[in-house]
Amino acid sequence: MLVGVPREIKDNEFRVGLTPSAARELVSHGHKVVVQAGAGEEIDLDDALYRSSGAEIVADAADVFGRADLVVKVKEPQPQEIAMLREGQILFTYLHLAPDASQTRGLLKAGVVAIAYETVTDERGGLPLLAPMSEVAGRMSIQAGAHALQKEAGGRGVLLGGVPGVPPAKVVVLGGGVVGMNALRMALGLEADVTVIDRSLPRLKELDLAFAPALRTRYATVDDIEECVLGADLVIGAVLLPGGTAPRLVTREMVGAMKRGSVVVDVSIDQGGCFETSRPTTHSNPTYVVDGVVHYCVTNMPGAVARTSTFALNNATLPFTLALADKGWRQALADDCHLRDGLNVAGGHVTYKAVAQAHELEHVAPETVLGV
Repeated sequence: MLVGVPREIKDNEFRVGLTPSAARELVSHGHKVVVQAGAGEEIDLDDALYRSSGAEIVADAADVFGRADLVVKVKEPQPQEIAMLREGQILFTYLHLAPDASQTRGLLKAGVVAIAYETVTDERGGLPLLAPMSEVAGRMSIQAGAHALQKEAGGRGVLLGGVPGVPPAKVVVLGGGVVGMNALRMALGLEADVTVIDRSLPRLKELDLAFAPALRTRYATVDDIEECVLGADLVIGAVLLPGGTAPRLVTREMVGAMKRGSVVVDVSIDQGGCFETSRPTTHSNPTYVVDGVVHYCVTNMPGAVARTSTFALNNATLPFTLALADKGWRQALADDCHLRDGLNVAGGHVTYKAVAQAHELEHVAPETVLGV
């Protein structure tokens, strides 16, 4: 199979779909790899490294999309990339289709087989291809929030950990999953006053056992969310409905009642965001202010630490990429129900229920498409 890796074109996105090491693995399995020139250059993965791994370097994205049977990316295809996709081509990347009707329509029209990293599952019910970037984003959310709290960045002028005689900032983490756990770990490490809110009592018990007595835990009710958010200096949005639109847990009214100069970091923005006032931003222009509250809603947070993120992501995706290349998408998905969960679009049909529901489209089960 011919596997193609285009250079990412989203704002300040320097991650790359395959590392030279991953390309070498594919070549060792008898596949061909084409990489767009400069795809990894910004993170010290230059074209010479790819050539030494057996990959072919091509000048333009059109060469990659035009030749590849399997396109491996990091971020969702942008409109000019969707225009280059062709019927039957396999696209393996993050998609986040539920809040993105335009992309969904584009992939359906193109007739591609679109497999989303974020909905591939594992035997424990986890999301193994989302997890590494969730770890990065969770840790980064505290860095971003701490900076945004500084006065010159528009914040209240509060030091996250305080100093002797001055109390630390109050940090509230909405969601105790992978993002939330990594966020609260970082916040606790900086000696902030941290509360995590989740609707799963077993998860709250796990976090309590791991981080008590420093961590406060609250069950997710409207009252508890409102009380904690209104008293917070920094709120991290870390909720997830796999493949679906994130629930809006914090209303516009709640944001309007927050302290002037407080900060929200919405890590859930890829799936639409969990604050009613959230809208996507970029690394070039990461924040905006609503009712005196600073909002950080960058949709590709891990792109800021692109080298770390690229290697972490490739460690997780490579086995699945090899399976798709070795077996073809039909056999690979038939053999592996967890990879099959990643199928979002195929043959002009939406094959992931949460995406179909979000856009009021017909849902066709992956098993129906595969005939298994």
